[in-house]
Amino acid sequence: MPNLDENNKLLRALPSVDAVLKTEAAQRLATEIGPAKLTALARRASEDLRHELLTRPAGGKNQPNGNQNTRAELLRQAEARLLQLHEAQLAGGVRRVINGTGVILHTNLGRAPLSAAARAASEHASGYCTLEYDTISGARGRRAARAEELLADLTEAESALIVNNCAAAALLVLNTFSREAETIVSRGELVEIGGDFRVPDVMAQSGARMVEVGTTNRTRLSDYREAINENTRVIMRVHTSNYRIVGFTKTPSLADLVELSHAAGLLLYEDAGSGALSDLQQFGIEGEPVISQSIRSGCDLVTFSGDKLLGGPQAGLIVGRAKLIDRLRHNPLYRALRADKLRLAALEATLAAYARGEFPQVLQMIAMPAENLEQRAQTLLAKLLQHTPETLKLEVIQSESAVGGGSAPTSSLPTYALGVSSELSAPNQVAATLRQWDPPIITRIVSDRVLIDLRTVAEDEESEVEKALCALAASFATAENPENR
Repeated sequence: MPNLDENNKLLRALPSVDAVLKTEAAQRLATEIGPAKLTALARRASEDLRHELLTRPAGGKNQPNGNQNTRAELLRQAEARLLQLHEAQLAGGVRRVINGTGVILHTNLGRAPLSAAARAASEHASGYCTLEYDTISGARGRRAARAEELLADLTEAESALIVNNCAAAALLVLNTFSREAETIVSRGELVEIGGDFRVPDVMAQSGARMVEVGTTNRTRLSDYREAINENTRVIMRVHTSNYRIVGFTKTPSLADLVELSHAAGLLLYEDAGSGALSDLQQFGIEGEPVISQSIRSGCDLVTFSGDKLLGGPQAGLIVGRAKLIDRLRHNPLYRALRADKLRLAALEATLAAYARGEFPQVLQMIAMPAENLEQRAQTLLAKLLQHTPETLKLEVIQSESAVGGGSAPTSSLPTYALGVSSELSAPNQVAATLRQWDPPIITRIVSDRVLIDLRTVAEDEESEVEKALCALAASFATAENPENR
């Protein structure tokens, strides 16, 4: 540790916040982030530098030597720290990235990409809009009227309701129909999804009393039947989404559960999770329930997500019998859970596309043939080989994509990716460099190669990938031959 005299000299030489605000970097940031935020960052940069000086070993790296340049050196370090803090805060914000991971519904990257029509609809709704206004009568209209009508039509349900996410939909259903009463659910369906959605926790918060039946891998119809009593209000079926139990398993069919619940005068509620509107088996995706089939089977209520297989914005979608939907709409909790105008506009545009027979971008990615991806990868590789030095090794790799978002955990999609490696840099360093590109390119690492899976890269993004890789190769070439600097 520096001695007391050295500490005092260094602390006296620390630049003031005002001095940091007068640096060239601060002046550039002033118009971008505003004076209040800039002052806060400058103060933190100065405090961080003070703490670092007090804890640095004597003679350590970047330790000022106490001569006349000490103040200038400390000011330079404070300026650099200011820029680092600004960059760190920018990285914590929401901005566009290129998804090269091959995970279509990547939860950390915002799940389903919205269609051009959905984005345009959100932009149009960002000002004044007909959120709750009927232009024909001039009176107050019903929020999400058209989106809910489209949703009911597409799922063959009597009615529909939209809230802000699928957890909110489950909470509203259980609170409305099973508060201070019992809901029966199989032990094998008490899932945790996404790290913060746990079925038992949502049930407890709703006021419903959870009654577990069966075992983790086998639940019989008789287990449900024996659990029914005068306090039972709901039988709940949960799609397990992000995991599957295989082997020695048993679970009643949806039709059997419908028959049992209705014979006992109970409500049959299915939390379908991802919520496909069409059968995805044609694309090799197994085990995802189709909402209209659940409705036809006799489910009273079905909830599912808007931003997964549906391909729209985050939303909780509830479809089912009209009188039950009406009760949900009049629950005071609904007002706290309802969706805002931007997501309603995007969802309406997404559902309207379905009604016209158009696939959303998510399904287009799922359906994309592997041979098309191989052709795209080979074309991109040929372009890159004309410009990139040999310091960067590029090749087309056969691999597998994933649906993601808790959907189809046992189904994978054959794909082709661009493999990137270099003897001058470890794969994690290459991936980190691509993450710093503008826009960031998010990749995955397989067998010591960085893979950029074109299944999740839009064709109009390929030129940006090309520029990033050319810049990466050039940086390696410069590092290998310092005289070229």
